[in-house]
Amino acid sequence: MDSEKQVTKKLQKAVAAAIQQYAMIAEGDKIMVCLSGGKDSYAMLQMLLYFQKVAPISFDLIAVNLDQKQPGFPEDVLPRYLTHLNVDYKIIEKNTYKIVMEKTPEGKTTCSLCSRLRRGTLYEAAKDLGCNKIALGHHQNDILETFFLNFFFSGKIETMPPKFKNDAGDLTVLRPLAFCKEEDIEVYSNYLNFPIIPCNLCGSQENLQRKKVKQMIADWETDFPNRNAIMMNALQNVYPSHLLDKNLYDFKNLESKISE
Repeated sequence: MDSEKQVTKKLQKAVAAAIQQYAMIAEGDKIMVCLSGGKDSYAMLQMLLYFQKVAPISFDLIAVNLDQKQPGFPEDVLPRYLTHLNVDYKIIEKNTYKIVMEKTPEGKTTCSLCSRLRRGTLYEAAKDLGCNKIALGHHQNDILETFFLNFFFSGKIETMPPKFKNDAGDLTVLRPLAFCKEEDIEVYSNYLNFPIIPCNLCGSQENLQRKKVKQMIADWETDFPNRNAIMMNALQNVYPSHLLDKNLYDFKNLESKISE
């Protein structure tokens, strides 16, 4: 197993590659770091704090947590942790838990509605705090899983981009962990003993399609080592003319000229 120093370097290298390839951070940025209390967002915060120290540019960070008023949510954990790190932070209280539980039919998963409510609240908070960018803790495995979920169940080729503009066009959303493996984040989290806060909404739903896709990808990686890296490379190596989307490629006007 990798040592703490080795896995830290692996994550730093992966985050640096994502920041550089997708031009994520610029001079004067104020980035809202979305902190859920899970291992991924804790790791992302640590990585961004590191690059804030070593980068040749100056940018600000503010950690933000949305307290959704889930039963048993330990309200003291994140403030204590962030105060210890001497990180600027804000806790937003909004009872989205009640809305999700009221609006979601029995037996259905809560993730979709929960995600939409959370996203809207965080976008609004970012603007109120004067942030021009938002950082989310999705990693390589999340990106691959989302691709296959869309491919198998939604009939579209789409995944989580490392960087994009929100619909209003006034915020840039970043995924600095885009090239990081979940297994490395897990090891890193265990070494640093992050105070993990479990999710009582989506975290308790065992039969999600995402869990099935996650297992499928894990099995592939076991049978064919390095498969995940190949799939990530494929997502960065797209040929629209070799797909079937007429909105991406002008098939209509693609005609062969008759030689004279």
